[in-house]
Amino acid sequence: MTIKKVGVIGAGQMGSGIAHVCALAGYDVGLYDISKDAIEKGLATINGNMARQVRSGKISEDDRKGALERISPAAKYEAFGDCDLIIESAVEDEAVKRKIFTDLCPHLKESCLIGSNTSSISITRLAAGTDRPEKFMGIHFMNPVPVMELVELIRGIATGDEIFQEVREFTGTLGKSVAVAEDFPAFIVNRVLLPMINEAVYTLYEGVGSVEAIDKAMRLGANHPMGPLELADFIGLDTCLSIMQVLYDGLADSKYRPCPLLVKYVEAGWLGRKTQRGFYDYRGDTPVPTR
Repeated sequence: MTIKKVGVIGAGQMGSGIAHVCALAGYDVGLYDISKDAIEKGLATINGNMARQVRSGKISEDDRKGALERISPAAKYEAFGDCDLIIESAVEDEAVKRKIFTDLCPHLKESCLIGSNTSSISITRLAAGTDRPEKFMGIHFMNPVPVMELVELIRGIATGDEIFQEVREFTGTLGKSVAVAEDFPAFIVNRVLLPMINEAVYTLYEGVGSVEAIDKAMRLGANHPMGPLELADFIGLDTCLSIMQVLYDGLADSKYRPCPLLVKYVEAGWLGRKTQRGFYDYRGDTPVPTR
């Protein structure tokens, strides 16, 4: 494998998790975000998550220290000039991602591969906006990255066979299992998961059950570890809405229409855990349903 150094764009929940697992696997990592504060917050998250892994016996203290030393903050895209792979993990907004790739590509060496952690957007379309569509593919990690074993790999129409195999091998070195998905809206996991969450929101919207009843029903009745509305809060209601909109626009099927109540929560800025309010209010000692 030629991948030695990985650049991660986005130091939020997903980006920091990707940097975390890459550094633990022995890769040098550059971590970029639009502000120094965001990078520092991401590094603190990584440190805290690794400390928990030490306490639970999953890694040693030497593993933690070594991994943290391999992560460097990147203030500008110029810092990625020696990277072999870039993994973009910015907000789930196609315009934002396309702007990132436009600004990034001039600073990369010719051999550098690019992966997007998009959870729903066309890989072919994103790749077409770069100077290397044959070296571009989807590398979709699950949340939380250090815990979840699966990575979806998605080829764009131009992705080269050797590039795909190299990224697949790289993913294996992170201790992850691969599911190969075709380049259709939302791929596999979110094509199945997000309509279920959207239907749970419709169930709430139509008064079939309360937040508490719906989540309890799916936890105890379907043996799900987390209820769908609690899970939506964990994912972020803005991300859920973005994925549903990609499905609705991309497949032109009314069954993917985002629930108006989901839209209303996002318009209110109640995005779930990250804003302290969503289908639950997290500002107290225990989460309280908001409906």
